[in-house]
Formats: sequence, C-alpha cells, structure tokens
Amino acid sequence: MDIFTQQLINGLVLGSIYALVALGYTMVYGILELINFAHGEVTMIGAMVALTVIGVVMGAAPDLPGLMMVAAGLLVAIPACMALAFGIEKVAYRPLRRAPRLAPLITAIGVSIILQNLAMLVWGRQYISFPPILPHNQHEFLGAHITDLQIFIVLISLLTMAILVLLVEKTRLGRAMRATAQSKEVAELMGVNVDRVISATFVIGAAIAAVAGVMVSAYYGLAHYYMGFMLGLKAFSAAVLGGIGNIAGAMLGGLLLGVIEALGAGYIGDLTGGFLGSHYQDVFAFFVLILVLVFRPSGLLGERVAHRA
Repeated sequence: MDIFTQQLINGLVLGSIYALVALGYTMVYGILELINFAHGEVTMIGAMVALTVIGVVMGAAPDLPGLMMVAAGLLVAIPACMALAFGIEKVAYRPLRRAPRLAPLITAIGVSIILQNLAMLVWGRQYISFPPILPHNQHEFLGAHITDLQIFIVLISLLTMAILVLLVEKTRLGRAMRATAQSKEVAELMGVNVDRVISATFVIGAAIAAVAGVMVSAYYGLAHYYMGFMLGLKAFSAAVLGGIGNIAGAMLGGLLLGVIEALGAGYIGDLTGGFLGSHYQDVFAFFVLILVLVFRPSGLLGERVAHRA
C-alpha cells in the first residue's frame, strides 16, 4: 500500500505538469484544429530563460529567498514565452491558415526543430542544473513521502488550471475564444476580432507553458535544449487521452497519464526485475496513446465542440 501511495503521489505531481503543457495543445487545436508541435519547445525556452535569470539573481543577491529567485525567473520567462508564441503564430501559422492542413503541421515540426537548435546555440548542449534553492522538506502521508516542492507543483498547477477555466468561461475574451472555436466566420460577423483571439490563445498557452517549464526543471533538477521534445509528445498524448480540444479533458488526461507512468514504472518495473522500470516509463505513455487512438479516438471526455477553448 505504501508503494501504491508513493507512486500515486509521484504520478499526480508529474501529471500536473503534463496537464499544464497539454492545455496549450488543446486550446490551439480547439480554435484552429492545428497541432502545435512547437509548444514543447516553448516550454523548454521558458525553463532555460528562467534558469538564466535565476543564475543572474543568485550572483547579484545570493541571500534572496529561493522562492523569490524562482519568481524572478518566472517574471522574465512568462513574457519571453508569450512574445515567442505571438511571433510564431504571426510569422509561421497565420500565413498558412487557409492552406491544406498538412502545410501548418509540417511548419510546426520545422519551428520545433528551429527552436531546439537556437536553444542549443544559446545555452549549449550540456545539461543545466537547477540550483538547490527551493525547500525539499519531506512530509509523511499514508506511509508515503511528499516534499514541499511536490506540494508546490500540484498547488500551482491547480491554481493555474482554475484561472484558465475562469478566463474561458467567465470573461469576454473567453466568450470570444469559444465563439471562434465554434465558427470563425460567424464570430467575425458578430464583431469578434478572430486574429486577435487566435494570437491571445497562443500567448495564454505559452504563459502556462513557461510555468510548466520551470516546474519540470525544478522537479528533475535540470534543463536541456532537447527537453521539450519528449515533454511535448507526452503532453500531446495527454490531450488526446482526455479529448483534444477539451480543456477539462486536457487536465484529466495529464493527471491520468502521470499516474499511469508512475504506476507502470513502479509495479511493472518490479515484476520484470527493473527491465521495464523508470528507464522505460515513456513506453507506458505511448502505449496508452495507441490504445486510445484505436478504441476511443475522441478521448475519454470526447471533443465537446461547444466548450472547446
């Protein structure tokens, strides 16, 4: 039971990060029916920028509390990712909005590769360590251990998701986003600036991705120019699992995928003597994706068009 509780906690923490990144995929798909494969790289840029700022702050004010250093990194990483996403949408995707669907998909893959190589040129090939500035005190819960960092990640993820839901459901921008998702042509006739709404969708998704990037680098203790690729694929799998185009589905899919990975790496790894342990946890995520695509392509919650982002 202790092992199950521990793996469940680990899965929920990891799933919270997947859910945040998956929200960016599902929001863009809900409006444009475009799979933005460059979204994982936006997350990576957020982590890299935040770590750079944290390093500068540590050198200038080493006595500053760790949480304030991370906050300073986020205050720079979030606008940087928002500006990056705005530029990507305007330069790479907007000219192809009326092109065949294959064209923007190939463009998204190209943008992803460009961002990876730019990050490699700026920050190098080496892994960048996250400094040990955050509290790692352990607490016992039902025989398992949970750290302050894990609690912080889950709480920030839940808060971010709640703010996004309120924005989509209760604000004027959210109504415009839902109208654009239903029909761009009708939304334009009703006075909605569709271009502005689409740009806002990319920008909001990028802001959430920056938060997720800092979380994943703090959780694993490092960042790398290639980290966004696998994270993006897993987040996309989470969006498909929950029902791509559905905000609630992205949240549910992310949490479920994290739990499935953790339980698979823990239990199946023990049964196989470690052969299919944590080093093969990616297998479980993509095995679930295959099952979903075969047996329920619309995802667990389906694609509720009226409530898409």
